Amino acid sequence: MKLSQLEVGQKGIVKEFTDLEMSVKLMEMGCLPGEEIQVDRIAPLGDPIAIRVSGYQLSLRKLEASTIILQKN
Repeated sequence: MKLSQLEVGQKGIVKEFTDLEMSVKLMEMGCLPGEEIQVDRIAPLGDPIAIRVSGYQLSLRKLEASTIILQKN
C-alpha cells in the first residue's frame, strides 16, 4: 500500500521506496524503513498531506507520498 492511499488517522510502517532520488530526500527527513507513519491531515483538495513521522509533522505532496510503500499497521 502507498502512503498516498491512507486516510486521516491511519498508520503504516515504511517498507520501501519506488523512487531512488526521492527516497534519499525522504530518508533525510526521517522516513526510514521500519518507521511508523500516521496521516494527520489532508488538504481540502487532496494535496498536500500532513504526516507524523519520527516525532514531528511533515507535509508531502501526493506525488512524493506515492513513492513510499507501507506495510499496513
